[in-house]
Amino acid sequence: MTPPPARRRRAGANGSVPAHTLLRRGTVRRAQAITTYGVGSLIAVEHESFIVSGLDEADRSWNAEEAPRIQERRLALLLDVDHFRLPPASDDGSKDGLRVRRFPLMHSCPECGELQRHQDFNPPPRKSVCGTCEVDLVPSRFVVACAAGHLDEFPYWQWVHRSTDPASRSEEKCGGKLMMRTSGRTSSLRSIVISCTCGKVRDVSMEGSFRKKALKDLGLSCRGTRPWLGSTVPAEGCGRALRTLQRGSSSVWQPVLKSALSIPPWSSVRADPLAGHWEALRQLEDPEHIRIYLMGAFQGRCPLSLEDVLALLDAEREEEAEADAFPSFDHRYRALRNKEYERLREGNDESEHSREEEFVCESPLGDAGVLEPLGVAGPMLVKKLREVRALKAFTRLVDAESTTDPKEMPLSEKPLRWLPAMEVRGEGVFLRLDEDRLSAWEKQTAVIDRGELMRRAHQRVLDQRADDPTRAVSSPVTPRLVLLHTLAHVLINEWSLEAGYPAASLRERLYADDDMAGVLVYTATSDSAGSLGGLVAQGEPEHLRETTLSALRRAGWCSADPLCREAESSGASGTNLAACHACVMLPETSCEHNNILLDRALLIGTPDDPAVGFFGSVVTP
Repeated sequence: MTPPPARRRRAGANGSVPAHTLLRRGTVRRAQAITTYGVGSLIAVEHESFIVSGLDEADRSWNAEEAPRIQERRLALLLDVDHFRLPPASDDGSKDGLRVRRFPLMHSCPECGELQRHQDFNPPPRKSVCGTCEVDLVPSRFVVACAAGHLDEFPYWQWVHRSTDPASRSEEKCGGKLMMRTSGRTSSLRSIVISCTCGKVRDVSMEGSFRKKALKDLGLSCRGTRPWLGSTVPAEGCGRALRTLQRGSSSVWQPVLKSALSIPPWSSVRADPLAGHWEALRQLEDPEHIRIYLMGAFQGRCPLSLEDVLALLDAEREEEAEADAFPSFDHRYRALRNKEYERLREGNDESEHSREEEFVCESPLGDAGVLEPLGVAGPMLVKKLREVRALKAFTRLVDAESTTDPKEMPLSEKPLRWLPAMEVRGEGVFLRLDEDRLSAWEKQTAVIDRGELMRRAHQRVLDQRADDPTRAVSSPVTPRLVLLHTLAHVLINEWSLEAGYPAASLRERLYADDDMAGVLVYTATSDSAGSLGGLVAQGEPEHLRETTLSALRRAGWCSADPLCREAESSGASGTNLAACHACVMLPETSCEHNNILLDRALLIGTPDDPAVGFFGSVVTP
């Protein structure tokens, strides 16, 4: 995605770009600073290309002192930070914006064909044009990266001089200028030709530059450069294999996002009133000693009651106990979902809490028994919820979710006690599937076979995406996960029609494990579509029953049938079965799994075997 054109503020007497370029606020939405254009990512502005700067104190992406703080204690403890900060936005009081650096530095002139660093073109101040031809310069389409997260310029000089004597392979001895031209005959890499005016080498096309060992064959390896941290940061030794990538490829930057819902007791306070006192309070066991400490620390004006402080301390000790019992980050992150699931099942009454409560989950007024024939149990109306999504790190080339040892690149050179994050509020509907009926369904041979088919396909994808297939994570695919995932998709599609919500404003949160079988569909967005009350109204049992039946009937037919229903695999990676864009797929912002692991057959069955679908007995395929 490319943001709309925007004016840029630069300084520099000779036309060079300073350490930072400040984009006008509003060019990038606040959410994009976490999900799309976060630290270390490449961003195109008009005809120029930049990389978003790091978060270090001396030269960070934005002025952290102006950034509003947000608190989510459970997520902060998991990520080992004190708090989170919001990126800048055009609708707040910040005078700062998102700061970037020019990258890649290699540019070409479409008029004269020269290929060199941006400053060597002698562009006029405040412009990115060739000083001779006065036409817009074109940033290099190609960059190189390694699986450890480093990023560098494409080695054009080494690429064109690969056939020369190794002893003379130095740019100083060459004395020529690199040139780039496009033949225009085809759109392939063969039509992009690189040459050198030294006369010692032949013209070379870019064909073959994307081969896995193309740069290794030239004797090149990663230098460990980190351009988002600035030229003052020395390159760290790496030596890993380099891969050529297109500048706009999604493999250049993949965010590592972690999220959590605010649940009691942390959801009752918007800030951290005990900041700076946790260490001392954790040493105290007796409530009377805690009361005395609070009286002295807050001069008798503690913002919380003693009961609330004790509840927070109990939750804090519980989090620490789990951290000791489950040192693995993945285990502790899954524990967050387990607690959310329990809170969603139990609920809490809005009348028992103040307006500061960020989590309100109540049982519906209607009779939930009307849902029992469908196998749906325990619907809950989530009238208020708050979700915090934090950018933990980023990866290049390797998907962090596909390997047990991801090379996550931190957002700063030195460890910081905060991370950039988004805070969104909304409402939702939570429902569970009947455990007894679900367990019986999972034991069917046909269900097991379809689940295993998808698991093997997903495992192949994980192996391919991992830097080392031996460290690839095991696929989490089970029939239960696929069923809940597909159910969430058909409900979102139905509510986008019946309740008037755009599908992109609805989002799923799946709770699928041996002891969990729930789905939360919610409207956690940063705009006005997030809390209008319309979605909660759909959670009343009568409405939910009609909506579920209508969604299942609609899923029983696809315009791509019978190909969609009978496909042995579908999707770019082959990780779906009976699923396509004409039936159950959603906007990717609504889906937790990027529109994979979907199968209508496990939902409603097939014409030959309706029983393979969990809802096959209540809806005719």
